[in-house]
Amino acid sequence: MAGTYHKDESNTVNRYKHQATYDVDTIHAIVNSTPVLHVSFVPDTSVPVPVVLPMIGQIGHYPSDSESHCYLHGYVSSRLMNLAASPPGIPLCVAATKVDGFVLTLTPNTHNYNYRSAILHGHGTVVSSDEEKLWAMQLVTNSVVPERYENSRVPPDNAEMQSTQILKMRIESASGKVREGVPEDERKDMKRDDVLDSVWTGVIPVYEKLGEPVGGPYNRVKEVPEHVRRFVDGENARRWTYAVEASRKPAPVKRVKKQNQVE
Repeated sequence: MAGTYHKDESNTVNRYKHQATYDVDTIHAIVNSTPVLHVSFVPDTSVPVPVVLPMIGQIGHYPSDSESHCYLHGYVSSRLMNLAASPPGIPLCVAATKVDGFVLTLTPNTHNYNYRSAILHGHGTVVSSDEEKLWAMQLVTNSVVPERYENSRVPPDNAEMQSTQILKMRIESASGKVREGVPEDERKDMKRDDVLDSVWTGVIPVYEKLGEPVGGPYNRVKEVPEHVRRFVDGENARRWTYAVEASRKPAPVKRVKKQNQVE
């Protein structure tokens, strides 16, 4: 899905603008590669205290829709699902973050992370169609381990369908921030040989490593399934490669503001 999200008051990045992105594909990729999303909402507008929930979710495009939505998996009687049951739904903010490296510089003040982050704003409503609900359950399940839905006992039975609820969030605005690259220090420290000669600088690549699959206590299948093995090996290679390559890229370059330029 090509394109960019429109910038408005809700999603415009003000700090480190040169690391900001509004690219749809980039933002969706960050969200879809984050195992746990943090979903914020206000349960009672008369008591404006936000609540943040860790949830499993995935952005996907249901065939009959004209745009992609963020689907969040939850329990039918949860407070969030109850609040989203009535039109027009509930305002939501969804956050996703990936840490790709610890950037160690000459002074504590300039230490940094290599990272990818995304923020979505929109309204969430409960999925009422069984067809779309099943589609979303498959989408979310396969976001954990590809092909897992097809390689498990499906379809869900009536009790499972009744107890599971899917929240569908229309993405009204979104933004992302990405930092890749080597350390960067201020000119005053780069001129000091005593500092340069005594402080190690560099990047420690960070990536989540998937371990060797461990069979459960009632597992009767001797060999680890090919779809699981393929996922573990491929995902570990992808994560390691991204983190290491990010640690070697040039530091982000701040864009010089042109005269009379309006942000």
